[in-house]
Amino acid sequence: MGDYDRTRALLDGAVLIDAVDPLFMTLSPEEAFFRAFRGAEFDVSELSLSSYTLKVSQGDCAYVAVPIFMSRAFRHTAIYVRRDRIRQASDLRGKRVGLPEYQLSANVWARALLKEDFGILPSDVTWVRGGIETPGRPEKLRIELPSGVKLEAADETDTLSAMLDRGDIDAFVGPRAPSCFGRNPEVVWLYPDPTAAAHDYYRRTRVFPIMHVLGVRKTLVAQHPWLPVALYKAFDAAKNLALERLADPSAPKTSLPFLEEQIAAAQQLMGPDYWPNGVAANRHTLEAFLAHHHDQGLSKRRVAVEELFAPTTYEMAKI
Repeated sequence: MGDYDRTRALLDGAVLIDAVDPLFMTLSPEEAFFRAFRGAEFDVSELSLSSYTLKVSQGDCAYVAVPIFMSRAFRHTAIYVRRDRIRQASDLRGKRVGLPEYQLSANVWARALLKEDFGILPSDVTWVRGGIETPGRPEKLRIELPSGVKLEAADETDTLSAMLDRGDIDAFVGPRAPSCFGRNPEVVWLYPDPTAAAHDYYRRTRVFPIMHVLGVRKTLVAQHPWLPVALYKAFDAAKNLALERLADPSAPKTSLPFLEEQIAAAQQLMGPDYWPNGVAANRHTLEAFLAHHHDQGLSKRRVAVEELFAPTTYEMAKI
């Protein structure tokens, strides 16, 4: 899993997992997901929501999810364009757009924004897959895209950031900023004010996009049926402790100016628990994601929310 404030209490031992003596590995999402989906190397792993949904739709996933949402982000900052080519979103039609993997969760949400806000369909551009900063990145999972969607591979000696910098592609969509962003003045966000756009998006949709879930190996759940709930309790407690620490005004817990004001603004927009776990609090967002995933042809059938998570995590004890 990643080293996040919301997992820190597990890493430092402040929160324990019932009847589990864990060995934690903090990895980048790219490495964790590649190893989890290519080799099922971990007993419990942070998982890409898109990759997990794809495997569920294909009926061959080694993991079952727990409704702990390890990463969430509004993806209005995930779409970069060359402003000498793209003056407005409609200019994307017929252009070449780089992405690290077609099926990444961030790219599912970003393509949904392009369709909903600007009417840009996946078939309106040519997608170019490659490594952002390292050449030769493959899709970690087999995908079959609808006819009309054009996906080609970048040269195995080239990177998407370099291609965008040179102008060999016209835009880029991905969860990390290409290194030419901020250095090349022609490379800018598609949304001039992505924060304002994200606020408006949330007010209209009530969706805080989910990127990553927690997965546990199905063979372990069969041996230990209590394990998904134990994981849920611990990870949710760690998240709650992180938000409590973050809100302590005595000494800021993160190196970010105006932290109190940022927290107050998030709570005003999204409520006191602006990072909720659990199925019920997130059903609307999950339904939206599953609809986008199917609409984009990644899942050949519409996956139901009830297929995603361990059955014991849909309803748990309350006091």
